[in-house]
Amino acid sequence: MKRKKVLVPLPRSYFVKVKCPSCGNEQIIFSHASRTVRCRVCDEVLAEPTGGKAKIKATVLEIYGKME
Repeated sequence: MKRKKVLVPLPRSYFVKVKCPSCGNEQIIFSHASRTVRCRVCDEVLAEPTGGKAKIKATVLEIYGKME
């Protein structure tokens, strides 16, 4: 079978709603964050950059805009 050629590729990045393990604050972060993401309330590290997809250290509650 031949694979169809995609004219406009879909983005691989998305936004994620996470819950801080320390204080329970919920916030939305980017899946491919290029900088360290910290909690706005207690300053706990929620995600660390890895060069591509960020390593998320918090609990993921929802995923927004992921196309698969």
